[in-house]
Amino acid sequence: MYEALVLKRLGFSVKGLSGLSKNSSLPQISRNLFVVCSLFVYQLRTGAVKPRLLVRPVTQIPERSLVHQEGLPKLPVPPLKQTCEGYLAALEPIVSAEELDHTRQLVGEFLNGGVGERLQKGLERRARKTENWLSEWWMQSAYLDCRMPVAVYTSPGVVLPRMHFQDRQGQMRFAAKLIAGVLDFKKKIDSETLPVEYLSGKPLCMDQYYQILSSCRIPGPKRDTVVNYAIGKISSTHITVVHNFQFFVLDVYNSDGTPLTVDQLHMQLEKIWNSSLQTNKEPIGILTSQHRNTWGKAYNNLIKDKTNKESVRAIQKSIFTVCLDAPMPRVSDEKYQSRVAAQMLHGGGARWNSGNRWFDKTLQFIVGEDGTCGLVYEHAPAEGPPIVFLIDYVVKYMQRIEMVRSPMVPLAMPQKLRFNITPEVKRDIEKAKQNMNIMVHDLDVKVLMFSHFGKNVPKKHQLSPDAFVQMALQLAYYRMYDTCCSTYESASLRMFKYGRTDVIRVTTVDSLNFVQAMQDPAKQVGGVDKRVLLLQKATQTHKNNTYNAIHGQAVDRHLLGLKMLSIEDLTSMPEIFMDTSFAVAQHYNLSTSQVGSKTDCVMCFGPMVPDGYGVCYNPMEEHINVAITAFNSCEETNAARFAQAVEGALLDMRALLEDAAATAQQ
Repeated sequence: MYEALVLKRLGFSVKGLSGLSKNSSLPQISRNLFVVCSLFVYQLRTGAVKPRLLVRPVTQIPERSLVHQEGLPKLPVPPLKQTCEGYLAALEPIVSAEELDHTRQLVGEFLNGGVGERLQKGLERRARKTENWLSEWWMQSAYLDCRMPVAVYTSPGVVLPRMHFQDRQGQMRFAAKLIAGVLDFKKKIDSETLPVEYLSGKPLCMDQYYQILSSCRIPGPKRDTVVNYAIGKISSTHITVVHNFQFFVLDVYNSDGTPLTVDQLHMQLEKIWNSSLQTNKEPIGILTSQHRNTWGKAYNNLIKDKTNKESVRAIQKSIFTVCLDAPMPRVSDEKYQSRVAAQMLHGGGARWNSGNRWFDKTLQFIVGEDGTCGLVYEHAPAEGPPIVFLIDYVVKYMQRIEMVRSPMVPLAMPQKLRFNITPEVKRDIEKAKQNMNIMVHDLDVKVLMFSHFGKNVPKKHQLSPDAFVQMALQLAYYRMYDTCCSTYESASLRMFKYGRTDVIRVTTVDSLNFVQAMQDPAKQVGGVDKRVLLLQKATQTHKNNTYNAIHGQAVDRHLLGLKMLSIEDLTSMPEIFMDTSFAVAQHYNLSTSQVGSKTDCVMCFGPMVPDGYGVCYNPMEEHINVAITAFNSCEETNAARFAQAVEGALLDMRALLEDAAATAQQ
């Protein structure tokens, strides 16, 4: 309904769109407007924006993890004038002068005409009455109202370093150790002994750590929900294990409450393996990869049957899921990381491991028989930092070799979950298989293991490593498309109670000046110093924008709050949100995130828009892991070409700095 309202306010009817796109006699501006509207509608359907991960390293201090929780400050509502000025500044490098003038007029009316002030006061009232004015709206708009599949579109994957096993025994041993490591992490959460994280000397909100275990997303016909089964009198004591599309309940605690040892877990996994050798079972889990409305209907149909309902509940209530994957076709070493990244995101297709998942489950650890391992997580309950901390913790735990005597008590056979497949459920599975295969063929993934340097080079030249990589992404994009684009980088709001994320707007006038200078031959002849100064200025602007974002003073979530309030008040939508500039600003061709992991892993996620890239990078001290995704259905984007452009940009920027340093020493 809202999508139709937007189009109507912009002068289009929904029915008339297809005709407009084909009408070559229309002025170019109308056809451009149509493209913007179409993309805007796509974004409205898929959720406002996609949250991402932490941008700066945190320190950990061993205190009780919730000790500072009640004393955390509330998320502030930034001043309206400041946000309006920031919004116009963000538009300057990405819209035409004509569009900017029009938007400046609309922003002036919004700021001075009473509408903006009324919404601002409403938002300030909401901030006083709630613990976090944004969190509920954010969960709703970014996730639960989003109807696109969670696989590829919102759930990030993580590739762990390749393991050296190639058989079932190695797979079982690794999975047993991994489960033991996660249970050890859970013990810290349950006893509230996780170290408190600090950023710039201030404690961070630790709430998200309590949302990632024993939680699951539940589909609805129009809106989903997230249920956390850890909250309540009886907490879960089992995990789910899936092998050959068959799900099992594995109790992971002895009767005295102690966790099963690695040997005990290994034995139980062997039992599961031997009870699920058939490879012709219906992949019931593939239903969770569907468009959310489709899955919502299929879900209600599935759980009409009592046995099915009990099996689904057992999966939902489990602490986490372990997917024991079948081996995938071998690829060259060069393509291996890219193939595994795709496997983490979608499982590889219906004939491979896409049915070996329950994509609604918050945490799914994936262990392949061929040595591939990693995880995929459903994004609604938490951002990346708790996931990354968990990975680092479990990897470190698995490196410790502990001989723990296993109790001599015989363990019960893990329970196999039964599903009654009616003809209707079978039809839903077939449809899900087809749609999954389309998604798999559409996703273009390239992992760049950039080995020339890491954080060491920008740090040597007193530049922020994050800002340095972001400027390289800007330069790569500009070289490929001769323009810059709206770019999203996530900033953590965990300085505030129940804080999630805001946006660092990477594309600025200063970043544009830098990338244009790098492409201008006139500035390259004897003009090295000028380009270095422009790079320094652009990275400093990025640092300032990052600081503002993590302190709750960015633009995007404030605008989202004002927009959500106008929808809730049932008043007419303010013109600034109906403006084409707003659609362009929200159309993130580059959706990016830094993952500050100690483990040499690669995180990946799908693009935010049909003609965009998803870029996730882990800058280590002497190398940088970069995962790039795009859609094959878009002719303009190509993940491998963009990876090549990023590599070239990083090398050219190092050469620029080194040449300048050498010149300065002469």
